[in-house]
Amino acid sequence: MDIIEVKNLSFSYNGEETLKDVSFTVKPGDFTGILGPNGGGKTTLVKAILGLLPSAKGSIKLFGRDLKHFKDWRKIGYLEQKATPPKLMPLTAFDVARLGLLSSKKMPRIFNAEDNRRTLCVMETTKCIEYKDKLFNELSGGQQQRVLMARTLVNNPELIILDEPSTALDGSSRDSLFEMLSQINKSSDTAVLVITHDIADIGKYVNNFIIIDKNLIFSGEKQAFCRSEKVTEYFGPYTPHLMDHLHGEGCCPFEKEHNHERH
Repeated sequence: MDIIEVKNLSFSYNGEETLKDVSFTVKPGDFTGILGPNGGGKTTLVKAILGLLPSAKGSIKLFGRDLKHFKDWRKIGYLEQKATPPKLMPLTAFDVARLGLLSSKKMPRIFNAEDNRRTLCVMETTKCIEYKDKLFNELSGGQQQRVLMARTLVNNPELIILDEPSTALDGSSRDSLFEMLSQINKSSDTAVLVITHDIADIGKYVNNFIIIDKNLIFSGEKQAFCRSEKVTEYFGPYTPHLMDHLHGEGCCPFEKEHNHERH
């Protein structure tokens, strides 16, 4: 069974089409990098998958069920871009991480000892346990990102969706984050989708790529990505540089200075 099945997805915002007839699937165990320029529709795509854009056209299935009838949101861990809890709430890092368990609770939503144990365990994994008792809003950007990652993972999701998760992290922390996601992906067949601008961040971890620039440019395995005529046509003269850095560092194929080479 596919984790995600998207068929002929289109979405318009203020009369401008942001997504045009996009189709792809995500299977258990896939670690997929979603690449594309600013305004190319990456975040719009994720929001449509999560049911946050009800006016989107086309069909979406999650875990074999039509999106309109899907209710089991505990299976999905989502870290949105620049996600933060309300600033006026004096929540500790532990409190924020534990919030990820709410989706699996029925009313009244009361945390128990097992919830606390699981939260501490995942905070160990994401390396934020040392500041569990500090107020979330007093943490640095990188520290907050680790706590939010703990919140995303605490419910043991079968699908993890991350929107630019490494923005606030330094190089070492980025590697640590993606290594952790890779281990989760391989050990439990958890599907992972990561939106990023930079192929160097995820190139050595993913096994699939989706390239979207309103239209779907490419969707498939990394080996096919390296041989794809559509990829070569899209990136043009920048393609060899892109491939050279697929397993290395410092490759951002969507920087403005390369825009003229992509068509």
